[in-house]
Amino acid sequence: MDRAELVELLSPEGLRLLDSLPAWDTKADVLRTVEALRREGHSPGLVAAALSQAKLRARARAKFGEFADRMLFTEPGLEQATRLRVAALHAGRYARAGVTHVADLGCGIGGDAMALAALGIEVTAAEADEVTAAIASFNLTPFPRARVLHARAEDVALGGIGGAWLDPARRTTSGGRTRRLADAAEYSPPLDFAFGLADRMPVGVKLGPGTDRDVIPAGAEAQWVSVDGDVVELAVWTGSLARPGIGRAALVIRGDEAAELVAAADSEDAPTGPLGDWLYEPDGAVIRARLIGDLARANGGWMLSDGIAYVTADRRFDTPFAHRFRVLDRLPTDERRLRQALAERGVGVLEIKKRGIDVDPAALRTRLKLRGDASATIVLTREEGRHVTLLVERA
Repeated sequence: MDRAELVELLSPEGLRLLDSLPAWDTKADVLRTVEALRREGHSPGLVAAALSQAKLRARARAKFGEFADRMLFTEPGLEQATRLRVAALHAGRYARAGVTHVADLGCGIGGDAMALAALGIEVTAAEADEVTAAIASFNLTPFPRARVLHARAEDVALGGIGGAWLDPARRTTSGGRTRRLADAAEYSPPLDFAFGLADRMPVGVKLGPGTDRDVIPAGAEAQWVSVDGDVVELAVWTGSLARPGIGRAALVIRGDEAAELVAAADSEDAPTGPLGDWLYEPDGAVIRARLIGDLARANGGWMLSDGIAYVTADRRFDTPFAHRFRVLDRLPTDERRLRQALAERGVGVLEIKKRGIDVDPAALRTRLKLRGDASATIVLTREEGRHVTLLVERA
């Protein structure tokens, strides 16, 4: 969206049109909708902008729930925006630390700023992109103690502000194409600036979950967060926002439930051993936080093989930090014999999980020529260094 389109969308006519549109339906005839709106006298630019926002609002409900229906978005802004539930957890950190005025530097569409303001925290938000800054201002309109500056994070005066939150832009757009930035030095604002603020005030920084761990400052708390099985962020906390004695944390959110595994530092892997009756696949946040060893030891389990993120045990245990599988059988590792074994069981639908094995599950599934009414799950991995194929069932 460019500046002219946004100005038109923010007009009384534009907002009325947007709010009058029905919920976005991917099966609807968009061309017919466009023609109908044009016949009503709406300009082509306004129709395109309104329909684009309707589509983004539909996508945004996964992150913002019903609040999405009164917000505006950009494509990259929505992509990087924090889920509302996770943003509320961020805001809670500042509230518990007694920070009453937060600078949201690089606020994007304003998701985290909304969560902060909802707790009564004063927010000074800044966004370098003019259109995105205007959208953040619109989204923060209900909060009188929040203001948005069209400014670079580095140019914001921080006098009187008690803490900072930064979600550096990790994508760049050129020629209409957006790409992820692999080098943290290219983020906007740069990480040197973001973590440099920690010398002046408590700071929280949101990063991609796969960010190189070398960028985490010494003494900071690094928390990986997963939502319904998807690892969504690495949040790095400094100063009074970091919890004493915690250097690594894995926060696992599933539905309305949340659980956290914490440690002072990366945990050592548990000893390896032969396959037990049960196999456990740690949540991605636990894997990213390198707390698999602690998970295994706390539940009487052990690692299946060095460097392989599977835990095994002879007893069933309940944990929010791993998916559990009952081991049914060992199958041949040879592909021809594996195909025969699955055919004998009448397996026509096959879930293939793998760790430590170089294989394309989709290609393997095709080569296995599955036929039958039964469904099954197999795990291709290593047991004490040896390639194994396991028949399992989710429990």
